[in-house]
Amino acid sequence: MQTRSLLSEELKALRHELTLMSSRVEEDLGKALAYLREGSEELEKEVKESGKKVDALQLKIEDMALVLIATQQPVARDLRELITVFKITASLERIGDYGLHLLKAAKKLSGRAPFHSIEQIETMAETGQKMLKAAFSAYLTQDPDAARKAAAMDETIDNEHKTLTEEVLALMKEKHKLIKPAARLLKLSGYMERLGDHITSICEGVIYMVKGRHEELND
Repeated sequence: MQTRSLLSEELKALRHELTLMSSRVEEDLGKALAYLREGSEELEKEVKESGKKVDALQLKIEDMALVLIATQQPVARDLRELITVFKITASLERIGDYGLHLLKAAKKLSGRAPFHSIEQIETMAETGQKMLKAAFSAYLTQDPDAARKAAAMDETIDNEHKTLTEEVLALMKEKHKLIKPAARLLKLSGYMERLGDHITSICEGVIYMVKGRHEELND
């Protein structure tokens, strides 16, 4: 009974650290989006510094999970949660990277000819923020249905990516001078599309953790 109590306390501490990591990634994505809209050297500095803290949190959380697996010998649902933790930290780290890509691309696109498609990037990033918040909430509440609803938001990101790609490719054919910034925009859109995929992966992890089965979402 004492071992079980210790495991519960350690899992609670691990979830706390994971919450800090998720919140930081979500906040950084919002700052990168703000940079896209208004530009700010302070925001740029904050996101880059935060990325280092996200990486440190990933290592800390994964070390905590490994110690629990090695010392507490968890079984069934507890073990599935610890396995899922590795999937979540990896996805959060990649999502954080895409937030940084958003910031860097925004910096390179500043001062260029205006692109109507930039609004679609904003929509993708905003949806990603909401999707991440919902996905992590599903993890904390251990709610598979909430995870499925969060994953369904990826359709919005995919649709925006498809529309943007079609519009920008058409623009590149008409205005050759815009090819370089347009290519950057296409690359950025691809990053946002993959951001949605990583959040979907978190949602799939939640379902595995609770139900003990693998379920592919948004195929």
